[in-house]
Amino acid sequence: MEDTFEMAQLTGEARLLFEHAAAQTRFGASVFWQRRLAVFDDEQTTLAHWQITREGHHRGIVEIIPELP
Repeated sequence: MEDTFEMAQLTGEARLLFEHAAAQTRFGASVFWQRRLAVFDDEQTTLAHWQITREGHHRGIVEIIPELP
């Protein structure tokens, strides 16, 4: 997310996506998010890191791109 992202401005189901336990319960998805300033060397390195589980297995990563009005 952009560094200026504020989860407090979200409501409804959109907000639930950014609350890990709520996303797991409601959508059956483990949602991990971070602001750009928290990435490792670059976005691709960060994605590669998070795509590997503790057990060494690959997991899928989905990018959500909002529709423009």
